[in-house]
Amino acid sequence: MFKGQNIFDIIAAGGFTIYLLIFCSIISVAVIVERVVYYNRRSRLSRTSILVGIRKELLAKNILNAIGFCKNIDTPVSKVALAGLSLHGHDEKLIANAMEREITIETIKLERFIGIVGTIGGTAVYVGLLGTVIGIMRAFSDISSAGTGGMQVVTMGIAEALVCTAAGLLVAIPAVLSYNWFTRKIDNFVVDMELAASELLDLICNKEHDKKATKL
Repeated sequence: MFKGQNIFDIIAAGGFTIYLLIFCSIISVAVIVERVVYYNRRSRLSRTSILVGIRKELLAKNILNAIGFCKNIDTPVSKVALAGLSLHGHDEKLIANAMEREITIETIKLERFIGIVGTIGGTAVYVGLLGTVIGIMRAFSDISSAGTGGMQVVTMGIAEALVCTAAGLLVAIPAVLSYNWFTRKIDNFVVDMELAASELLDLICNKEHDKKATKL
């Protein structure tokens, strides 16, 4: 049906909505690549590995080494642990609040830009359908103005209009899949941060209780 036409002719047949979808696709791909790289870089060490390193330093009574260990690791778990270790020796509630705030800050960083992908995934199909409706209306309008035409002319016009729907699906499907993956990845990060905060709080409090028991 598109015999003899190149990709640029097909894009031109789709009208302005095709160009809008191409722009959305570029933005979506850019965000997807940036977020994948960001998440991979911030999950270099597991929660267990980080807590083992912290526990080793705390058992050796090297609180400064534990803080330095967390500073050298750029992960959400290490940032939460750093917030708690920086207040070592303070009230338990104060330490817990500091780690909770850090979890919120890190979650905001993890969620950055993914709303764009979600919006594109949710609207690209409708933009494509809008282009298809406009294309079909234009095809019938051209036939009515010319006063001639047959099934072949109508079919060709509809086929060109459906390019917009196909383009919308091609943009929306990867965006939706990526958004769902991002959401799941963020949930995993949050769970790790909350578990790390809880485990670290127990570790710090137990050390404080041990110190008090020794003094007594």
